[in-house]
Amino acid sequence: MTAAIEIESLDVWFGDGPDRTDAVKSVSFTVPVGESFGLVGESGSGKSTVLRAITGLVPTWSGGIRVQGRPLGRKRDKAFYKSTQMVFQDPYASLHPRMTVDQVLSEALHLHGFREIDSRIDTLLRDVGLGPGYRFRYPHQLSGGQRQRVAIARALAPEPKILLLDEPTSALDVSVQAEILNLLTDLRTERHLTYVMVSHDLGVVGHMCGQVAVMQHGEVVEELGVADMRELKASHPYTRHLLDSSLRSVR
Repeated sequence: MTAAIEIESLDVWFGDGPDRTDAVKSVSFTVPVGESFGLVGESGSGKSTVLRAITGLVPTWSGGIRVQGRPLGRKRDKAFYKSTQMVFQDPYASLHPRMTVDQVLSEALHLHGFREIDSRIDTLLRDVGLGPGYRFRYPHQLSGGQRQRVAIARALAPEPKILLLDEPTSALDVSVQAEILNLLTDLRTERHLTYVMVSHDLGVVGHMCGQVAVMQHGEVVEELGVADMRELKASHPYTRHLLDSSLRSVR
């Protein structure tokens, strides 16, 4: 099966010498085209840092990163950002407070050389479950779920094949989380997208992903299928701890 993303022996660090912190240590995994892959672990486990290394937001890394068969260096070109987009955790922080929805989406479309901007914005808003009435609103006029829908629309603007999802529902009310997860599931099917989703919530990962890598202290301690995870067939003590904690939280 063709790979959308291949990570091999990835190390990511911050600082130098005695101040150096190793955030990701020798992480390897492969995400096939069209699949949804989860990175799960508690805060500080390094899972979001992996996404930031892929997108070029962290310059201090070593190892191998291949996206759609292309090895990545220190810089990301326009072709990369056309194929790969990221949705961040906090939809309010990721949207410019003084730009309307129309301006946010217009900027993204212009940046990637699209024409027929008006019709494309209407389509993007419709695809994420927002009508034309939201087009000229500012972020402060939107709910958290609506802001995240706009952020998803912006990520979809260049027609990417890969979405990197960094805790896309953790800043939202529980009642809204399921709506956004269902939207993302539908979009993956409709647009034949590949997802890498970071979450601390095993329930979210179980809903969205087919394969999961469990991270602790910057390392992948176990990789397993969601079916095995649901049947509690975990071999590593930390994975079992996460599963136990998740089960206790829903009781």
